[in-house]
Amino acid sequence: MDFIDYYKLLGISRSATTKEIKNAYRKLARKYHPDLNPLDKDANKKFQQINEANEVLSDPEKRRKYDQYGKDWQYSEQFEKEKSSREHFAGNGGERSSGMKTEGDFSDFFESLFGRATRSGRSSQVIYRGQDYTAELHLGLIDAFKTTRQTLTVNGKNIRITIPAGIENGQTIKISGHGGKGANGGPDGDLYITFSVADDPKIKRSGNDLFTKVNLDLYTAILGGEITIDTLTGKVKLKVKPETQNGTKIKLKGKGFPVYKREGQFGDLYITYEVSIPTNLSEKQKALFAELSEIKA
Repeated sequence: MDFIDYYKLLGISRSATTKEIKNAYRKLARKYHPDLNPLDKDANKKFQQINEANEVLSDPEKRRKYDQYGKDWQYSEQFEKEKSSREHFAGNGGERSSGMKTEGDFSDFFESLFGRATRSGRSSQVIYRGQDYTAELHLGLIDAFKTTRQTLTVNGKNIRITIPAGIENGQTIKISGHGGKGANGGPDGDLYITFSVADDPKIKRSGNDLFTKVNLDLYTAILGGEITIDTLTGKVKLKVKPETQNGTKIKLKGKGFPVYKREGQFGDLYITYEVSIPTNLSEKQKALFAELSEIKA
């Protein structure tokens, strides 16, 4: 994998604060988001790299390793263990392998470690699993309501994924074998995708249930009648009972969000009526309301 300077990629200094890293990431993520650049492969690749940079630099421990080891930061633990083992072995009269470097050029060290490391005169190869990658995918509520297929670009390769209906905000799925390449025949890492599902302006989601508010004119609230509302599955007609009060809640069973990986199962839709008081009344309307008021008294 080619070395990427994460600081340069995000346009920040090596002394940047956590807040500066976060702000830089958000600005670039919005600019290169695939939804805004559907036909731009370079933008898609840049978006993946930005996510990778943020994942490393926003984590204090990963950032420390990156600052110390550069492109080989993901192998830092193995490096420290191997270094300690070799020093211990040499201190007990063993033979330290020639060409080993404890300081300076880590690239040379890893080249030696992966191909020419020797111990007691016997050749050995150290096998390392590839680095795991993380990415964030943004969806609208309607997108998450149905099964969709999308193509992601990771390290220049297109990956087609199927997103099951009912995916939740913050949910993470694993795509095996699509992370970084393993070393010396080691397995490739995995790709972890976290989904960010936005609320609809009119419909809120809680688990598999949906919640919405519906305006009800005063006359229908008092006399009853029939209204038509919009749902994620289309228009639905509702019968309104006479004398319906403001804030009345009703439930439409099975009209909520699909249950993740449970075909044919749905949550419920909860509707809250908001009774609207009429304005700009004519003199005749005012007189009728006054008459009603007197009858009530």
